[in-house]
Amino acid sequence: MEKNEKAGTADEPNFEYRGLKAMPFIIGNETFENLGTVGTSSNLLVYLTAVFNMKSITAVTLINIFYGTTNLGTLVGAFLCDTYFGRYKTLGFATVASFMGMLVITLTALISKLHPPHCEIEQTGTCIGPTSWQIAFLLLGFGLLVIGASGIRPCNLAFGADQFNPITESGKRGLSSFFNWWYFTGTVAMMISLTLVIYVQSDVSWALGLAIPTFLMLLACILFFMGTRIYVKVEPKGSPLKSVVQVIVAAARKRQLKLPEQPWLTLFSHVPSNSINSKLPYTDQFRFLDKGAIITPEDQINSEGSAADPWRLSSIQQVEEVKCLMRVIPIWASAIIYYVALAQQQTYTVFQALQSDRHLGHSNFKIPAASYSIFSMLGLIIWIPIYDRIMVPLLQRFTGKEGGITVLQKMGVGMFLSIVTMLVSAFVEHQRRTLALSEPTLRIDPRRGAISSMSGLWFIPQLTLVGVSEAFTVIAQVEFFYKQFPESMRSVGGSFSFLGVAVSSYLSSFLVSTVHRMTAGTASGNWLPEDLNKGRLDYFYYFVAALGVINLGYFLLCAKWYKYKGSACSTQEVPMERVESEKPLV
Repeated sequence: MEKNEKAGTADEPNFEYRGLKAMPFIIGNETFENLGTVGTSSNLLVYLTAVFNMKSITAVTLINIFYGTTNLGTLVGAFLCDTYFGRYKTLGFATVASFMGMLVITLTALISKLHPPHCEIEQTGTCIGPTSWQIAFLLLGFGLLVIGASGIRPCNLAFGADQFNPITESGKRGLSSFFNWWYFTGTVAMMISLTLVIYVQSDVSWALGLAIPTFLMLLACILFFMGTRIYVKVEPKGSPLKSVVQVIVAAARKRQLKLPEQPWLTLFSHVPSNSINSKLPYTDQFRFLDKGAIITPEDQINSEGSAADPWRLSSIQQVEEVKCLMRVIPIWASAIIYYVALAQQQTYTVFQALQSDRHLGHSNFKIPAASYSIFSMLGLIIWIPIYDRIMVPLLQRFTGKEGGITVLQKMGVGMFLSIVTMLVSAFVEHQRRTLALSEPTLRIDPRRGAISSMSGLWFIPQLTLVGVSEAFTVIAQVEFFYKQFPESMRSVGGSFSFLGVAVSSYLSSFLVSTVHRMTAGTASGNWLPEDLNKGRLDYFYYFVAALGVINLGYFLLCAKWYKYKGSACSTQEVPMERVESEKPLV
């Protein structure tokens, strides 16, 4: 067990690091939070159609907006955390918000007046939809879950890391152990949530199935606040995005000025002694930003060398940090279409499973439709050790690179696999639909139509491919943002992955709505109707695959253009040390 350690400087408060003693509270909070929300979020699509009697297209649109807003909120959460509230207050508030959101959604299932009456299509042919105030109460629960996720996702892991002294050897060992246990317990919790919790919700009782994760979220709140007295609470130091805005404003103010022939010799190059960012070499990409570092007679320099007005004069270091951010954006944008492909496996695969034979072998047990997503998680878990222990050493022999291939190459492999996934998905859907129309079916669902005799186990290949694809692209993207953002922007960089998912969710919702509307009157019929047997979901999958091919081409161009942070980006790349030694005396 790591002993209590104190650390502090003249500029920083004395912290008493409790290290491993704080782990049970933080990891327990994260575990219960995953148990409470992951399975419920995955099963919300079924809940909206089964309990709120929504049409499939409406439920898919609402869920995509919910996922998009949840992930978009992480950027806001990271900003507020770093700038105003700090991680402890943000996590405390967000955990309570998640509990309140789960409580509201549980009440919609428990109280009959908060949801429409059960559909009676078989008896009366009617299916009453939800009222406006029932929708409003449901959206209140969604909104509270969004607030909770916006604070928890960008802060939880970083808050746990704050509890260890990064300087001592025991602190470093404890931090490594914390990361391992954090990911392990999180994965186990998600697998339990995607199986047992979803089974109770779908096959036993929605009220009970939602009450269980709500109780677990209450335990998460209690466990988190129990550790309050031993936590290290790092105070916020302001948002690093302010420096980005200052560079842009300074460059805009001096847009009429002409750049010098040797900018690395004459531009303002002050680097604060307490800066945590690594020194970056000068590059000639995005040269219009260099104008913000041109020293004019109106600019004043403080005695320690900093600019008196940072809104008029930026240093080369600040400019290069903004260039890092701008170089990342095209790569980030290429992941949006990739996440659109993944979104279909979380939505329409559920509807496909509902119209397939979900029995496990010849038993009477039926796999809940929303639980099929566990196969993608299993694919990821199985593939990671195979890749890390077998593939990486083999690749290193051929490439001589650490990790076997570069981060961008990993992302490209994952994007290619996502295209293959959509093609496999289209083929499986074609087979499912053909069997439903030409062979004897299991039964007729009054809302969805015939249940195909095709086994739902045929969805495993495409879901496994999704997991392997995520093992390449998603993990590589997290590593890419962590390494390529300036050190002071890493919390924002961590939110960029969630931001990409957010935009892709909105785009997926737009694509589904547009395709549904535009194909309604065509000769082939509506591609995305309530009854998938009457539609052409396979055509939609081919369409997403085609978008993936175009996007992969765009990504390859961006990857060829991109240069990693600190590497030679141009023929005029000059290290900062040389800038300092060669700048003229003034």
